[in-house]
This record gives sequence, C-alpha cells and structure tokens, in this order.
Amino acid sequence: MMFLADFSVIKPDFGLFFWSCLIFVLFWTLIGRFAFRPIAEALKKREDDIQGALDEAVKTREEMAKMKAQNEALLAEAREERNRMLKEAKETKDSIIKDAKEGAKEEANKILTTAKLEIENQKKLAIQEVKNEAGLMALDITEKLLKTELKDRESQKKLVESLVKEINLS
Repeated sequence: MMFLADFSVIKPDFGLFFWSCLIFVLFWTLIGRFAFRPIAEALKKREDDIQGALDEAVKTREEMAKMKAQNEALLAEAREERNRMLKEAKETKDSIIKDAKEGAKEEANKILTTAKLEIENQKKLAIQEVKNEAGLMALDITEKLLKTELKDRESQKKLVESLVKEINLS
C-alpha cells in the first residue's frame, strides 16, 4: 500500500504514463473500429435517410403543386365546357323557339290564306246564287206580267212583231 501513497496525479510515473497511453490508444482503436464506425455509419445512413425524406418531401410538394395547377386547369376547362354547353343549349332553345314561332306564323298565314280563299269562293257562290235567284224571280215576274198583259191574241202579235224588229235592228 505504500506504493499507492507515493502516487501523485500531478507527477505521474513513466510506466503509468506509458501503460495509460497504450491502453487509451488500444481502447480508442477498438472503440473506433467496433463502436464509432458503426455509429458514424448509422448517423450517415440516418442523415442520408433524412435528406432523402426531405428531398422526397420537396419532390412531393412540387408534384402536389403541379397536380393542384392541373386540377385548377381541369376545373377551369370543365367550367368553360359547362358554360359552352349552357350557351349551346340556350342557342338551341332560342333556335327551336324561333323556328316554332316562324312555323306557327307560316301555318297561321296558310290558314288565313285558305280562309280568305274559302270566303271569296263562298262569296262568289252566294253572288251566283243571288243572281240565279234574281234571274229566276225576274223570269217568274216577267212570265206573270206577260200572261196578264198579253191575254188577248192581238197584244201577243204586236209584242212578237216589236221583238222581231228589235232583233233585226241589233
């Protein structure tokens, strides 16, 4: 124990110093080879994984931005398509209404023209019938007048002679 009493940390012995250094170097080498290298490799792998995850996140964020832009473009295109379809539907509706109105006008004009022609034909028939009736009435009246005026034979001869003279003159 005496040996420990002479020991001083401030003034170490050469043997102690040598063996301490040798053990430290040996320990450092073993720890470096079997502990620090795997730890460094694990740290490097973890750093690479983190960097890869960060790169993947940036890449994903860029893809999401691209997809968002594409979605916006598709939405704008869909809205434009919807507006175009609504416009076409409105134009088609207006065209159908216009065609129907024109068709109704043409049909009304045809009906009106047909009615006017029918009215004109009926009017002509009525006038013809009135003329025929007037002629028949005139004949009846004339016949009755002639019968009453020309009852005697002599008045009939005079009438025939005067009619013959008029026919020869004309």
